[in-house]
Order: sequence, then structure tokens, then C-alpha cells
Amino acid sequence: MANSASGMAVHDDCKLRFLELKAKRNYRFIVFKIEEKIQQVTVERLGLPDETYDDFTASLPPNECRYAVFDFDFVTDENCQKSKIFFIAWSPDTSRVRSKMLYASSKDRFKRELDGIQVELQATDPSEMSIDIIKSRAL
Repeated sequence: MANSASGMAVHDDCKLRFLELKAKRNYRFIVFKIEEKIQQVTVERLGLPDETYDDFTASLPPNECRYAVFDFDFVTDENCQKSKIFFIAWSPDTSRVRSKMLYASSKDRFKRELDGIQVELQATDPSEMSIDIIKSRAL
């Protein structure tokens, strides 16, 4: 179903892969891309469970917007193993204005399709999504 604000559809594969990340932990991260010609959000890359946060950040293009989810494992101060699913809206300053507007106007509806996101992060520069920021937002 298309979003009334931006006319954006979400491919079923996006929801399916997200459920696999959330329930089965088949993936460490998923990068989503808006295919502008067909006005649809699609899966661009699936990160394997053994891939790192550095692998994830390296998979985001430096000059193009993307949505992404990252399953972050951490240990609390009480020594409990936990994980949180982050939704990251990647919108670098160097990307096209039209692209930034399209991703911004479609974000909320797309995020609603992915039930189970625990933390949202907006980043325009790699420093805004450093591992230290991820850790501080997870706790």
C-alpha cells in the first residue's frame, strides 16, 4: 500500500527480512533503499550474523540516503547480555535534496511497517552514528 504523503510502497521482502532479523536473528543488519523509478522501498543488503558494526557502516553509501536496521548486542552494567534493534535514517549532507526529502517524507510510514524497532537514530554524517553513540542509546 502506498503512503499518501510520498506515494511510497514497501516491498514485502522488507518486512519478511526484518522479521527474520528480529525473530530468528538471521541477519546482523539490513540496508533498505528507495527505488525512485518504481516508488518502492526494497532490501539492498543483508548483513550476516557475524558481520560487525564497521561492516554495517561501510555498507552505507557516502552520498546517498538509506534506511537501515541494526541488531546491536551489548552487555549491561549488571552483566546481562541484551540486544536492541536500531532503525537508522541515513541522510548524508552530500546527498541530493530530492532524495533527502523523499526519505524524510517516507520514513514514519516505513518504520511503522517494521514492528519491533527499539531505538531510532537520524544521521547525516558517520560521526552521528558512531559505535559510542549506539552504545549510549542502547543503555
